[in-house]
Amino acid sequence: MKLYCMFGACSLTDHIVLEWIGKPYEVEQVAREALKTSYLKINPSGAVPALALDDGTILTQNIAILDYLASLAPEAKLMGDGSALARARVLRWLAFLNADVHKNFSPLFSAPRFVDGEAAQESLKHKAAERLREQFETLDAQLGGNVWLVDNRRSVADPYLYVVLRWAKAMKLDLSGLGNLARFVAHMESDAGVQAALKAEGLA
Repeated sequence: MKLYCMFGACSLTDHIVLEWIGKPYEVEQVAREALKTSYLKINPSGAVPALALDDGTILTQNIAILDYLASLAPEAKLMGDGSALARARVLRWLAFLNADVHKNFSPLFSAPRFVDGEAAQESLKHKAAERLREQFETLDAQLGGNVWLVDNRRSVADPYLYVVLRWAKAMKLDLSGLGNLARFVAHMESDAGVQAALKAEGLA
């Protein structure tokens, strides 16, 4: 397998899961300028991640890739304990991170893509930051005193939460008082698979 990624982007989630499942893989870093040129042959949407399988199949979209990777190592139970309900709970939080939290970072990263004018852009960023604070409060409450986000069992949702928390720190979002999230970050950063992925991407 080959993971096409941008270092530090949401594809870091897949990189960590690849470490967790222990299957052979390689990583190819995609240059930002390649997203709209040569990389379009890999993913016509011009977005990372993409996962090239050994038979030539290309998977895109994070939830699909993470679900596939989890299926390669069922013993790791990264999509729950094997029951349909447990899998649905993992998907519920994975979708929240992917479709809701991730989406609200877009105005912070590139407000001019959405609105014109400095005042409008600042207002948009402020609203996005407010919404993200609410969403991180929800995630902090979901964690409670647990080590992992879903059913206190390691899942593919945990690396995604870790990645968006890295973004929150980089964007200097106010996460004060959210001690469960702070503890979660420390726990993730003590994990050997997380450390290996960070080191490979030059983020350690």
